[in-house]
Amino acid sequence: MKFYLITVITLLLLAVGTATAQHVNIGVKGGLNSFTINTDNSSGFDSKIGLHAGLFGHIHLNEQYALQPELVYSMQGAKSGNTDIKLDYLNIPVLVQYMFDNGFRIQAGPQLGLLLNAKAENGSSVDIKDDFKSIDLGLNIGASYIHPPTGFGIDARYNLGFTDISESSSVSSTNRGFQIGLFYLFGHRN
Repeated sequence: MKFYLITVITLLLLAVGTATAQHVNIGVKGGLNSFTINTDNSSGFDSKIGLHAGLFGHIHLNEQYALQPELVYSMQGAKSGNTDIKLDYLNIPVLVQYMFDNGFRIQAGPQLGLLLNAKAENGSSVDIKDDFKSIDLGLNIGASYIHPPTGFGIDARYNLGFTDISESSSVSSTNRGFQIGLFYLFGHRN
């Protein structure tokens, strides 16, 4: 686990170092999530709809490649019968993007998730943060499109959790989910 944390921190530091030498755009983003908790014992969790919002940097490495570190608040979790499992994360993905000349981009990269809050709600709210690990590591894969003259764009991605988020040793659980959202790059230029 420490290896993954060190890797993400190293990538963020490289992003900051690269930013001083390359063209950088700062942006804001927000949208919808559809997350669930995947378990190794086939528990019947349904998807939960939530929101995400945050900031990102878009760092041009050359004409075709960019690095995009992000800081995103994400409402995740799952539904189990009448119970909502609400997991709030501060996610820090670092994406490598391949940029096509027409505004389309494909992207992938690691993500560090820091658990902020965990509750089970079924008429009343119960704090279940002690039932979950505080760090979630995963991978983001997706695509986006930016309308170059305006700086506005749309982003879609799949989040695949790698680490077991459950503190229970009997069941392995990982986050899985889709995100779709809108973004705006301040002072965008190609």
